[in-house]
Amino acid sequence: MADEKDRLGEKLHQKEKAEEDRYFAERDRELLARLRNRRDAEKLSCPRCGQGLAPVVYQGVTVDQCPVCQGVWLDAGELEQVTQKAGLLGGFAKLFK
Repeated sequence: MADEKDRLGEKLHQKEKAEEDRYFAERDRELLARLRNRRDAEKLSCPRCGQGLAPVVYQGVTVDQCPVCQGVWLDAGELEQVTQKAGLLGGFAKLFK
């Protein structure tokens, strides 16, 4: 009888653990989806005037430009790509080191 109780108790514990894992996995998926949506919404608007940004190709690098205020916004690594292609890397690298 004791073995039966232990086995049933272990099964119950495993079921509870599986339900808990499912709950946290679903919660994490929802939180990640909200973060992605917020990041995408923030990324697509101009920090200066709030209008939507449009991708523009400059020197072979796609950058974000505001069609209203004409501001150009660079993502990580895009400044280095533009300066390399324009032959300005030496001067820019010295400024930021």
